[in-house]
Amino acid sequence: VMLSEAIEYLAANHGRRFIDGTVGAGGHSRLLLERLPDCEVLGIDRDSEALQAATANLAQFGQRFQARQGRFAQMQEYAAGLGWQSVDGVLLDLGVSSPQIDAPERGFSFRFDGPLDMRMDRTEPRTAADLLNTLDESELVEILFRYGEERKARSIAREIVRRRSERPWANTAELAELLNRVVGRAHQHGLPPATRTFQALRIAVNQELEELQAGLQAALALTCPGARIVVISFHSLEDRMVKHFFRDEAASCICPPGLPECRCGKVQTLRVLTGKPLQATEEELALNRRSGCAKLRAAERL
Repeated sequence: VMLSEAIEYLAANHGRRFIDGTVGAGGHSRLLLERLPDCEVLGIDRDSEALQAATANLAQFGQRFQARQGRFAQMQEYAAGLGWQSVDGVLLDLGVSSPQIDAPERGFSFRFDGPLDMRMDRTEPRTAADLLNTLDESELVEILFRYGEERKARSIAREIVRRRSERPWANTAELAELLNRVVGRAHQHGLPPATRTFQALRIAVNQELEELQAGLQAALALTCPGARIVVISFHSLEDRMVKHFFRDEAASCICPPGLPECRCGKVQTLRVLTGKPLQATEEELALNRRSGCAKLRAAERL
């Protein structure tokens, strides 16, 4: 998603070392490696299948592309393993990928029947089914409301708990059926009734917001002056977190208004490059409808 826009920001400083923190099949990394013939890219992904695809797709670049399975919040550790003390750019393309969504056995989509899995890294122990079958009602309400911004969180959680007393939750079709009944189409402003709950469960299973916060801090620590941090998000929770992080790090003073002089000692670490987030062009939307939710924000390390 937003390939050219992301690479325009990353490649602007003609750097040599970059991290693609969500490499997927390698689309962004390929364009970066082609654009900057002397650069190296470290690609990170939690999904072993995605990493295998990226490694195969980028084999022609030899040692210029290195792959590591894991969380992008661990980028400093992986970079150190390559002898990199700093990098010239970090890209985070958040959320779930099309191959993950389109694989019924991964359990990310309510459009197919499959196991309630939703793990990006399938070696992790906790699945969506585990959450639905073990959390108490109040914990489910918190997940649905916080991560899905689902206004009917209480009604949904109540029905989830009632239904599991009869038999445990196991597949996506059963959950989607319950959500169709409890939520109803009128409530969701055009969204399918299952959208917010599936999003909330996926975020909880993969601890995506905690990972994003840690990843932004890691990117800030690893980038050198002039480096770019580019983040593509797909829902308001992610975008809000990125916006606030960039804004806070771009501030040079956080003293209360009215003080005669600055006493906070705050040091500005970023310069925001995107006043408002970039969104997909009409041409890209015509080719990929999933890009309609994408928002790109970029900042430069000072």
